[in-house]
Order: sequence, then C-alpha cells, then structure tokens
Amino acid sequence: MIKTGLKLWSTNIDNYLLLSKKLYEKGLFDYIELYVVPDTLCNIEKWRELNIPFDIHAPHSAHGMNLSLKSNLENNLKLYDEVKIYADKLDARYIVFHGGSGGDYKECAYQLKKINDRRALIENKPYDTLKFVKAKRYTGSMPCEIKYIIDNANCKFCLDIGHAICCANSFNMDIFEFIKEFSLLEPLKLHLSDIDIKTKLDMHLNYGRGSLDFSKLLYLFKKVKDITIETPKTSKENLDDFIKDVEFLRKLNEQA
Repeated sequence: MIKTGLKLWSTNIDNYLLLSKKLYEKGLFDYIELYVVPDTLCNIEKWRELNIPFDIHAPHSAHGMNLSLKSNLENNLKLYDEVKIYADKLDARYIVFHGGSGGDYKECAYQLKKINDRRALIENKPYDTLKFVKAKRYTGSMPCEIKYIIDNANCKFCLDIGHAICCANSFNMDIFEFIKEFSLLEPLKLHLSDIDIKTKLDMHLNYGRGSLDFSKLLYLFKKVKDITIETPKTSKENLDDFIKDVEFLRKLNEQA
C-alpha cells in the first residue's frame, strides 16, 4: 500500500493547518512534507501540535539556498541550521534538497557532505530553467549527476517524476527510458504531479489534467511506497483538490 504525502509550506498556518489535521485523522494521507520558508521558526510549535509524521523540504534557490555555488556556502549553511531545527523538532524522516542552479553538481555534493545529515535526500531537477531563474540550467538534472551526489555526499534520492520528464524532453530522449535510469538509483520516495509529457519546463498539474501514464509509472515504481503529491491547491478555504488527487492515486493503485 502506498503512503501519500501532503505538501505544505511552513507559512501555511491558516486554514490548511486545521484541515490537514482533520484529513489525517480520516486517513486521507500519511505524512506532511513541509517546505521550510526561511525565518519561520516561530511557526514550529503550531506544526508540532498536529502530531502528524513529517518530512522536510529545504528551501530552494527561490529562497536563497543554492548548493551548487561555492560562493553561497555560508548562506546555505545558515539556512540549513533553520531546516535542521524544523527536522529535529518534528522528528522528520527525510530532508529533501534541490541541487541548485547555474553551478556545479560536484559542489552540491561537497556542500551536502559538509551538512552531513543522515536524513538528506537529493532531488533531481529539470534541465531547462523557468523564466524567473537567472541561470540557464538547473543542477542535478541528469542521472549521472545525481549518482555522483549520492555517492559522494552519502545521501539518498528523491525522484521527481515531472522533473525527469522535462529533462528527458530537453535531450529528445524517451521519457520512460530516462525515468528507468533514475529508478536504478533506488529512490526512497517520489514527488508526483501530472504534466504535459512533451514539456521541457517544470509544471505541476492536478492528476488527470496532463498526459502522464500513471498506470505505467506506478508499475515501474511499485516498490516505492512514499509518494508526495505535488499538485496545485486552488482554494485557501479547503483541500478539495488534494482529496481528489489522493482518491485518483489510490484508485489506480488498487487496480494495479
């Protein structure tokens, strides 16, 4: 049986906080993957009071953490200090890191090794960057890069399916053959959203609104039990979109 994760941000202390507690008690999901926005340590106790299992997602380059740049090391370590407090207080299993952008995957490995957190998972990225990103490409988009980081930083792997599809398209590769290369790195968890399977640019669609073959995908990763649902939430008043995605995923899993 798969375990589903609800992706939230540490700033989501409004309606989502209470709603997530109710949905967890109803068995709609198994854990929260909490993205730590910098300077939100004041919110930890509100999350802790939920008494729900947590994974943590470290800030990415939009919030100043870029592990691929040597010049960013001091700031990265400062941001990690906040992440560690969240992970410790919430007894998190994993901490997911992005490789950054515009830099070197070997530098990313060096910095993750320096961080030296046994809970660390490196997440793969697309190759082509979105318009608001100054760099031309993301770091950690290719299987060989992720393997180097895993081997040299002594960390594990979180496979983002949409990111892998984007990267495959950047090189005109078959998306499922490319994803199979990543599967050899034995991901401990998946990040999953629907997507236009021809796109090179990152997108997160609710399940059934793209062109991803979920049945084929779930069969390929039948040994991976943890799936964080990374799809849009169109309302701040409810989590109905998330509920529909959970039901979609569970129905497919039952049919597999």
